[in-house]
Amino acid sequence: YYAVLGVSQSATPKEVTKAYRKLARELHPDANPDNPKAEDRFKEVSTAYDVLGDEKKRKEYDEVRAAGPMGFGGGGRSGRGQRGGPQRGSDIEAALTLDFTDAAHGITTTLHLTSEAVCSGCQGSGARAGTTPQPCSQCGGRGAVDSNQGVFSFSSPCPRCQGKGTTVEYPCGSCRGSGREHRAREVKVRIPAGVDNGQRIRLKGRGAPGHNGGPAGDLLVECKVMPHATFSRDGVNLLVHVPVAYHQAVLGSEVSVPTLDGSSVLLKIKSGTQSGSKHRVKGRGIETTSKTGDLIVTIDVLIPSKVSKEERDIIEQLAELHNTSDKVK
Repeated sequence: YYAVLGVSQSATPKEVTKAYRKLARELHPDANPDNPKAEDRFKEVSTAYDVLGDEKKRKEYDEVRAAGPMGFGGGGRSGRGQRGGPQRGSDIEAALTLDFTDAAHGITTTLHLTSEAVCSGCQGSGARAGTTPQPCSQCGGRGAVDSNQGVFSFSSPCPRCQGKGTTVEYPCGSCRGSGREHRAREVKVRIPAGVDNGQRIRLKGRGAPGHNGGPAGDLLVECKVMPHATFSRDGVNLLVHVPVAYHQAVLGSEVSVPTLDGSSVLLKIKSGTQSGSKHRVKGRGIETTSKTGDLIVTIDVLIPSKVSKEERDIIEQLAELHNTSDKVK
C-alpha cells in the first residue's frame, strides 16, 4: 500500500493524504474516460488510502506486514503469491584466460562451461514427451491460495504446485520434472578491445534459465589476462623498456622501439638521455571504442660488464677529460 501511494513507511498522515489526493486527481475516471487501466489504478489507490488513511487500520496493517505474509489484498481482494509469478534465473560466473595481445585487440572466442540449462528432453516444461503440464487442481492455476484474516486477505504459494500454477503428472525422465538439467554447453563470447585483468564482462540472458516463464539470468565472465614478455600496461597506455648503449645515451640517437602489433617505430633520444627516463609515442597504445592510448618507453642505459683494452683506454681518456674539466671549474 505504501508503494501504491508512493510514500515511505514512515510517512506522516499529512503526507499520505497529500499523495492520495494527487493520485486521485490524476487517475479519476472523469479525467480518464475509456481508460480501464487508469480506473483499476484509481481503485488500488483508493483501497490503499482506505487503510493507510485510517490510524487504526494502518497500525493493524503494519503489524501484519511485520509478521511477513507473502502478499496482501484489501477490501476482500486477494493478491497473488510472490513465488507463483515469473522469477529471473540466477547469474552464472565463469573465468576466461586471455593472451595479453588478444585482450588488447579484442577477440571472439568460445567459453566452455557446465551449468544449469533448460532441459533438452522436455524443453523446460518438465513433462514427459507427448504430455503437457496441467493446471493445478488446488489453486486453479493461480499458483496461490488465499486466507482471510479480518479486513485483510493474504495469498501464499499453493502447497500443491509450489506456486507454479501447474502440475506435472508424467515427469520428464531427464530432469525428473524440474525442467532443468546440468550439462556442458558452449557460449560464444565477444571480448572488447582493451579488456584488463580482473575485468568482468556481462552477457545478458546467458545465465541460468528463469522460473515460471521468468527471464534467464546473466553470465558474468571474469577475464584473466596473461602477462606479456615485453609489454605491460597502465590503463590504455602500453609500457615497454628499451635498452640503449652508453654512447647512444651520451651522444643522442634514434632507437628502434617494438610495438604490440609486431612492427617497430623509431624514437629519437637527445644527447645526455638518462637511464630510467620516459618517452611517449603518441597513439601506439591500446585502442578501444572510446579512446587510444600511448606507448610509454623507458630508456635503460646499458653498462657493459666487460670491455676490451681499446675500450678501456678510451674510457680512461674520457675520465681524464672529466677530471680536467672539473679542476678548471
